[in-house]
Amino acid sequence: QVRLVESGGGSVQSGGSLRLSCVASGSRNYMAWFRQAPGKEREGVAVIDNAGSTTYADSVKGRFTISQDSDKNTLYLIMNSLKPEDTAMYYCAARYSALLPPSSRLLAQWYTYWGQGTQVTVSS
Repeated sequence: QVRLVESGGGSVQSGGSLRLSCVASGSRNYMAWFRQAPGKEREGVAVIDNAGSTTYADSVKGRFTISQDSDKNTLYLIMNSLKPEDTAMYYCAARYSALLPPSSRLLAQWYTYWGQGTQVTVSS
């Protein structure tokens, strides 16, 4: 049974920083962070493959960094220069099956396993 457990969310002021963590079991091809704000669709934020290659949504490039510690089976998302529009529930996701083209790596439909989410709130 695959289990993903996120932590690290919270409330910060605009310009602040947070680090999200996700502990995952097993070897996987892709690990990703998604977010969903009330009334909006779930959107991909960042993804990392098992070779360490990363992909970011344009809205977070230069501000967010995704990384993983394979020894600890932990995925991280370091979020700097946070903005009120970053407010959302953040989800960790994993894909263990076939490889994805870069254009598909931030699409929620391709991920099978999901964490329960951790709330990030950024106030102005």
